[in-house]
Amino acid sequence: MIKKILVSQPAPSSDKSPYFDLEKRLGIEFTFKPFIRVEGLGVREFRDQRVNILDHTAIVFNSLNAIDHFFKLCKELRVSLPEDMKYFGISEKIILYIQKYVQYRKRKVFFGTSGRWPELITVMAKHKTEKYLIPLSDVHTNDVADMLDAKKLKHTECVMYRTVATEFEPDEYKQYDMILLFTPAGVMSLKQNFPNFEQGDIRLACFGDATAKAIEDAGLRVDLKGVGSITGSLEDYIKNNE
Repeated sequence: MIKKILVSQPAPSSDKSPYFDLEKRLGIEFTFKPFIRVEGLGVREFRDQRVNILDHTAIVFNSLNAIDHFFKLCKELRVSLPEDMKYFGISEKIILYIQKYVQYRKRKVFFGTSGRWPELITVMAKHKTEKYLIPLSDVHTNDVADMLDAKKLKHTECVMYRTVATEFEPDEYKQYDMILLFTPAGVMSLKQNFPNFEQGDIRLACFGDATAKAIEDAGLRVDLKGVGSITGSLEDYIKNNE
């Protein structure tokens, strides 16, 4: 019987969250604890990469974290970005977020509509003279660089933030009947925090094919792969497994 569920995300900011409705309806208990956190690189670490931000004419963002840590580092480095700097975002939502840091001007912002790199790179290819700087996490592939090379675009990738596993007590996982995971990095954190993790009767639920694959690659069992609403999938699963 499933009564206690560990959710690898921060607690909802609103008391109207469907998680809390589910607790009341099914008499279960959720504990919210992110498995990973994102932290920015320090000035010295960034300088070790020998990247000069002002050698570039356009910055490319693929996440809100990239934006936050880019502007934080610029402030710490005392880098004053020129008025004619251009900004490219993987989606409109991402690029609109730069208004938190700089004045939004349509003539110097560009974005894709699908939220995928190939489309954004097609947009970037229309600006072949730009020198692109791409802030990334420490965990990334060379796929983006390869696509940019194929378009003969001038670009520099640099690490500006990293993903860090949250610390747990050695056997903390044993008090839960189910653990809900959302990202492959969360699966990695689970294995790092509990190197002797034994799944047994503990159910592992996830959201998305990539996370499900990461669980299986770790030699663990996927008991529930959420489709659509994760809370809706959870409710169906719990009712069918009472």
